[in-house]
Amino acid sequence: MPTIDSPPTQAATIRHSEELGKLVRQLRAEQGLLQIDLAGLAGTGNRFIVDLERGKPTLQLQKVLDVLDLMGLEVVVRRKGGNRHVE
Repeated sequence: MPTIDSPPTQAATIRHSEELGKLVRQLRAEQGLLQIDLAGLAGTGNRFIVDLERGKPTLQLQKVLDVLDLMGLEVVVRRKGGNRHVE
């Protein structure tokens, strides 16, 4: 799936769906896209993008990941506190 424009180079720690929504809204606006534009590019309904940006916690995970991928973002899961190893 192609990406739109360039995403930020800094990582963001997301712990709540509202934080992810705020990030998506900010990046969409920076890229000069309307919600309906992003929905069309992602192949979703406009309501999905509205709900994503509002931080609705019950959205379908794969669709969220697809929108993030389209925006040039990826999800990285790591243990809290960096690279500590449990022995």
